[in-house]
Amino acid sequence: MDRGAHDEVNESVDEGVDEPDHGPPFAECVLCRKPTEYAESVRGITLCPVCEWQEAQRTACSG
Repeated sequence: MDRGAHDEVNESVDEGVDEPDHGPPFAECVLCRKPTEYAESVRGITLCPVCEWQEAQRTACSG
């Protein structure tokens, strides 16, 4: 397989992964400030998927 073509495919997949391209304005994560899956109008603490997963791990092991 051509190594250069493989690298180009990986680069194009990685672009824009962190920021959604469409939809309503997304709220920022309160921990890392990356866009979340929630609209800005959602009340409460909004976390990005990564921080939400890490927070779930912390609370599951704390009891």
